[in-house]
Amino acid sequence: MARRRTSKSLSRLVQPDYLYNSQVVTKFINSLMLDGKKSVAEKQFYNALTILTEKTGENGFEVFEKALDNVKPLIEVKSRRVGGVTYQVPVEVYPARKLSLSIRWVINAARSRNGKSMAQKLSSELLDALNNNGGAIRKKEEVKRMAEANRAFAHYAW
Repeated sequence: MARRRTSKSLSRLVQPDYLYNSQVVTKFINSLMLDGKKSVAEKQFYNALTILTEKTGENGFEVFEKALDNVKPLIEVKSRRVGGVTYQVPVEVYPARKLSLSIRWVINAARSRNGKSMAQKLSSELLDALNNNGGAIRKKEEVKRMAEANRAFAHYAW
C-alpha cells in the first residue's frame, strides 16, 4: 500500500525574524531556545553575530549563512530492513533536512564547548564552521564517512 507524501502545512511555517527578515534565523533561534525562553535565545544569537562581526570584520549574518552552508550534509545513512537484515543505506539529504541537521549540529557543538557565555561559544562554533573545522563539521564528516562505508548497500535505496 503506497503512502501519500505530506505537504508542509501553513501552521508549520515560521515568521521571519525582525532584524534580518530571515526564516532561517527564526528556526535557529527556536532550536537554540530552552524552556520556552525565546527572548534569551534571541539575545544569545544576536550577541553571537555581533561577536562574529567583530572577529571577522564581515557582516555577522553573512558569516552565519556561510557557516551553515559548510555544515549542511549531502548524504546520510538510513536503516532499511530487507529480509530480516538491517542495512545502513546511504541516501541523499533533502533541503529542509539539510538545514535542520546543520542547525542542530551547530547548536549541540556550541553547547558542548568550553566557554564563558553561550553567545561566545556559538560565535566560536560558527567561526570554526566557516573555516571548516569544529564539532559541527566533525559530525558532518562522520556522517559522510558512514555513508561512504556503506556505499555497497546503495541499491537498497528505493
